[in-house]
Amino acid sequence: MAKIGFIGAGNMAEAIIKGVIDAKLYKSKDIVISDVRAGRVKTICKKYKVAPASDNCKLAKAVNILVLSVKPQNMADVLKEIKGSVKKNLLIVSIAAGITTKRIQKVLGDVPVVRVMPNTPALIGAGAAAIYATKNAKAKVGAVVRIFSAVGLAVEVSDEKLIDTVTAVSGSGPAYFFLLMEEMIKTAQKLGLKKELAEILVLQTAKGAGLLAVEAFINGQTPDILRRKVTSPGGTTEAAMKVFSKRKFGKIVNEALTAAAKRSKQLSR
Repeated sequence: MAKIGFIGAGNMAEAIIKGVIDAKLYKSKDIVISDVRAGRVKTICKKYKVAPASDNCKLAKAVNILVLSVKPQNMADVLKEIKGSVKKNLLIVSIAAGITTKRIQKVLGDVPVVRVMPNTPALIGAGAAAIYATKNAKAKVGAVVRIFSAVGLAVEVSDEKLIDTVTAVSGSGPAYFFLLMEEMIKTAQKLGLKKELAEILVLQTAKGAGLLAVEAFINGQTPDILRRKVTSPGGTTEAAMKVFSKRKFGKIVNEALTAAAKRSKQLSR
């Protein structure tokens, strides 16, 4: 059976490892990992019964798919380290933000590379990942789609530049929702609710709204339709919506996502 390796065993790598094992895409014995933190490697190997690699070069030689799940600032060192150990048919999968396929191929040569922008809900199997494959990786991209589908939703994009937009929308997106929840909890407390009750109500509301939006979308109803259904003329929701409109909520969101996309482009350079 094909083997998959992970250089970097952080939270996202762990989420993927758990997902592919649960989905029976890979057996534990066919997963190899490495990390600069020996303790982390020991923990993941014990928890999922996967194999440790003595070094990154041996790991690269032993697998068919190599996932680079290191911090962007460490990518250059890792690429330089494994350069002489990468086979031409080895599929490289990078989940490092801001690292382009061109930068990877510049060091490793004309190997097939797939760039993925996942997000943190993958930790609970509810992630959203966008996938871009180089021309010579097209034939193998299906395997990557299956891997990331094991931890949520996985979609392909045809232009690598779109990864910057995806980064702004879904990569950074969870933080926007967390911020809204955070502020709702604070305001609920100011309006008289105890902290614990405010947290419970806000989190359940966020969960319910998200699930409802997904279910409605499947049936052809977009979020704006749901919003209008909740917003009765002269009601409490309309009162809140008028404030959002007056404060130009849409403009704030537009500027925030545009700034995130711009920063992603800067990191890519």
